[in-house]
Amino acid sequence: METVSTNRAFGGVQGVYRHASAATGTDMTFSVYVPPHEPGARLPVVWYLSGLTCTHANVTEKGEFRRACADLGLIFVAPDTSPRGEGVPDDPGGAYDFGLGAGFYVDATEDPFAQHYRMWSYITEELPALVAEHFPADMDRQAITGHSMGGHGALTIGLTFPERFRSISAFAPIVAPSQVPWGQKALPGYLGADRAVWRRHDAVALIEDGARVKDLLVDQGEADGFLADQLKPHLLAAACADAGIDLTLRLQPGYDHSYYFISTFMDDHLRWHAARLT
Repeated sequence: METVSTNRAFGGVQGVYRHASAATGTDMTFSVYVPPHEPGARLPVVWYLSGLTCTHANVTEKGEFRRACADLGLIFVAPDTSPRGEGVPDDPGGAYDFGLGAGFYVDATEDPFAQHYRMWSYITEELPALVAEHFPADMDRQAITGHSMGGHGALTIGLTFPERFRSISAFAPIVAPSQVPWGQKALPGYLGADRAVWRRHDAVALIEDGARVKDLLVDQGEADGFLADQLKPHLLAAACADAGIDLTLRLQPGYDHSYYFISTFMDDHLRWHAARLT
């Protein structure tokens, strides 16, 4: 693992790191904030999955999470959203919602994406092992959150591994990719035409099929231009109501899809996670 940069922040260390990934067959870059702590202490971990077009850098530079993480004693990990590098295929038309920066946190089975687009394995297996090895992380206390496509990833991974993640939240997530244009492009492109396979990567479908957690927190901006066509949080609300999952869905007047929205409510999410991790 190569250290790209480290900076002091709120008494802790914000680092950016690069390593050769066996899952994706590429170099992958990620960031980790480690708050101030006593020598030998093991700290709970919050995973943050970013959205379409993003890298690790968006939330690292604009998420405004470090003060709260320092106060609460939380490690904050921000992976990339897709493999990158020479030979990694992109959307043939160069669209923003498929290919580079749009891995959708699945393991692709369709050519030419199957070789490198293995973000599910990277996020759920390879990167956690690396974090456990190199940072003072208590892997028995993990939480996961994310934004938009990353909210989709946080919900589907959290629902699939409820024994691993003590808490799950999301900012403006794609809750039902099988039912919206972004997902209806990405899921067949990566996973093929079998809709039964898509259900394992669709939060609403996972809940319909029996996935259960105690509670979820979701914030959604009411002025989000993607709300009606791509995000549809009411579908998650209905699925959670039917399943008996305690969903806190907060519709925030005037807020859009940007990091101004995310950074405004980041502190709330981190404190919500900390209450369940400590």
